[in-house]
Amino acid sequence: MQPPSILLLILAYFGLLIFISKLVSKKADDNDAFFKANKNSPWYLVAFGMIGASLSGVTFISVPGKVEASQFVYFQLVLGYIVGYFVIGTVLLPLYYKLNLTSIYTYLGDRFGRYSYKTGAWFFILSRTVGSNLRLMLVADVLQTLVFDKLNVPYWLTVTATIALIWVYTNKSGIKTIIWTDTLQTLFMLIAVVVCIVTVSQDLGLNISTISGFIADSDFSKTFFFEDVSSPNYFWKQFLSGTFIAIVMTGLDQDMMQKNLTCRSLKDAQKNMFWFTIVLTFVNFLFLTLGLLFTEYALKYDINAHKDQLFPILANEYLGLGVAFFFILGLIAAAYSSADSALTSLTTSFSIDILEIEKKYDSAKQVVIRKQIHKMFVLVSVVVILGFKYFVEDASVIDKVLKFAGFTYGPLLGLYSFGLFTKWNVKDKWVPIVAITAVLSSILLNLNSESWFGFAFGFEILIVNGILTFVGLLLIRKKTTEN
Repeated sequence: MQPPSILLLILAYFGLLIFISKLVSKKADDNDAFFKANKNSPWYLVAFGMIGASLSGVTFISVPGKVEASQFVYFQLVLGYIVGYFVIGTVLLPLYYKLNLTSIYTYLGDRFGRYSYKTGAWFFILSRTVGSNLRLMLVADVLQTLVFDKLNVPYWLTVTATIALIWVYTNKSGIKTIIWTDTLQTLFMLIAVVVCIVTVSQDLGLNISTISGFIADSDFSKTFFFEDVSSPNYFWKQFLSGTFIAIVMTGLDQDMMQKNLTCRSLKDAQKNMFWFTIVLTFVNFLFLTLGLLFTEYALKYDINAHKDQLFPILANEYLGLGVAFFFILGLIAAAYSSADSALTSLTTSFSIDILEIEKKYDSAKQVVIRKQIHKMFVLVSVVVILGFKYFVEDASVIDKVLKFAGFTYGPLLGLYSFGLFTKWNVKDKWVPIVAITAVLSSILLNLNSESWFGFAFGFEILIVNGILTFVGLLLIRKKTTEN
């Protein structure tokens, strides 16, 4: 596709989202709509829309690109997700609905105290601010190369305009709008993946009856790795990591849980989580299948396309206009369904957890403050992306920062585990120190474990981080118990 055509597609895409926002946000400009969608979201829309929010633009590109080097090892992680989502549906959702929470970090205040509450909220805000914006930056880089450089549009303008457009369709009704726009964006993303699979399969001479055998016979389809316990690819490492990643990055994440909490009842929210689990597992398998087919195609025709460049190069240069069209559509759908919900959840957490607007102001004043906070996070997003783009040019550094942003979920895992599975209370003022110490210790351990112990941590470092937080809370526990 030529740059002007891609630009028209992007503008049409945002135009459709803004149109949906206008329909949804009529007579719904209050905070109850923005934060909770009036507790009236159909569970099936929430379940389907959460797929797009779970799969960022980086996932859209990276999961297919990893197949050449690591085969289907990622699916071991996905299988672990299933257990994690079961825990969310049976343990966390009942707790959140029982307490009638808007922000899930309110639980920490009720259980331990003000310092624990603020610690949980700040760790989420830090992680989401860095993680979501760096993921959006990586996708913006792809679009800048494909489109805006050729149109002589500067990078800063691309980023600013993109985030401003997200603000336009989320500023009135927030999560109420996102429930509907995420559904549409998930649909676009899935259509893009299916079209790409069908097209490349035909080019490889495959059809419905032969594709499954081709995948099974491929050297790239190995899924289970039990050979080397010290390897990050070892099955039980991946599986357990997937379980805990799902728990902390969905169940303890305001961004993802805010959608669940818009359902009409706990029963609806649990149905949402059940079907979300099934569909997400299938969708991840589709991405891996796409990666296998693309890798085989590149090898067959001796195309120099690897890792994160595999999908963009094949889609835009070798597989025709239709695939190029759906690649761009799927990429922006995956990227912006994650970015818009992050912007909304950050606004929610800062308004409720940090400023506590529901306790301090009347309804009209709450709306005014919430709108100001929403604009503030638009500005923060632009600053974070441009700051890393212009001042941190080393891609490996950005990858490490993105990875380390995930470390901030470890204290949340430790705090919620301690709150749910013990009756002890803690010396609340010491909780921030325990959390920060756990994060720094985990980062140090992750950087040096291979030289110290001959053992390389993978995603399971998150579990270690949570354990360190739990142990720290044990050390500062009070003798009195919590009812």
